[in-house]
Amino acid sequence: MGHRASLSPEMPADVAAVFGAVPDAPRARLLALRDLIFDTAARTRAAGRVTEALKWGEPSYLTDAPKSGTTVRIAWKPKTPDRVSLFVPCQTSLIEDWRARYTPDLTFIGNREIALPLDRPLPRAELGHCIAMALTYHLRKSAP
Repeated sequence: MGHRASLSPEMPADVAAVFGAVPDAPRARLLALRDLIFDTAARTRAAGRVTEALKWGEPSYLTDAPKSGTTVRIAWKPKTPDRVSLFVPCQTSLIEDWRARYTPDLTFIGNREIALPLDRPLPRAELGHCIAMALTYHLRKSAP
């Protein structure tokens, strides 16, 4: 698998183990999402530094300096083998905001998930904007 230059840091061992347990096709999609998260964070000055860790056993990305945003998680689940998903906390208004802006370009499930079918190209521009909104969520919520 070719790997383009990315701003993604080295992966923590526990996160790498989770990626390693995923079949090839969804793993490639998850790695592309990971790159998009770090690339978006680097282009979104207000996001600050993003830390990668496991939350609920899934790769998660959190802003920690400053705490400007909310957690973004990515996952593949055997019960839905034909897609990967990007999750945000259900207490945020993010999915509602994204649904208003990006339906029908993105597929939303409930109030916390964007489903990304493996048989379609990754909608990088739309997802990049959604990720930037998540990484700066607290800044916008606290603005007057």
